[in-house]
Amino acid sequence: MNVGIYIYDNAEVLDFSGPFEVFSTAARVSGNANVFRVSLISETGTAVIARAGFKVIPDYSIANHPPLDLLVVVGGVHTGEMEKINVMAWLAQQRAQVPLIATVCTGIFLLAKSTDLSGAKVTTHWEDIPDLRTQFPQLDVQENARWIDEGPLVSSGGISAGIDMSLYLVSRLQNRDLAVRTARQMEYRWNEASVHQ
Repeated sequence: MNVGIYIYDNAEVLDFSGPFEVFSTAARVSGNANVFRVSLISETGTAVIARAGFKVIPDYSIANHPPLDLLVVVGGVHTGEMEKINVMAWLAQQRAQVPLIATVCTGIFLLAKSTDLSGAKVTTHWEDIPDLRTQFPQLDVQENARWIDEGPLVSSGGISAGIDMSLYLVSRLQNRDLAVRTARQMEYRWNEASVHQ
């Protein structure tokens, strides 16, 4: 299963490194590296400077990545990304092609700007919920949820909630036992509770 994580300048570090760790650890723990093949994708494929100057070299650009089974769109200082016509067009294309898209934190803003999510239950970081409701009144924005599963769309709250959501996705796409073993390997206390799971 190909898992692509979309990153950009000023992305929140744990928004992408957390899910990356979950899926790569799950593959290692399972004993089958092909269970999840994880890659980082950026607009151009060149180095990205995430929050606090954290430098990352992506694996692919939006023009040359392999077909994805799961796309994770992360949060951070997202407003600049929302103005990039090519990125919005790429996200719209991925929404039409990729079976499952997940968002962490303010990543939901990018997806909502690029595609029609009318009526979908979604969540984001608690601090950004008022802005999400104002900018995208067609969304059913939920509070007090670590993540929300809407079938082909799964959204999570901020930062560490993305780890909880990613473990949930491991359980959904493989099995709960693998998710539990992954959390144990990471020495992470998985919060399985989600109000709108």
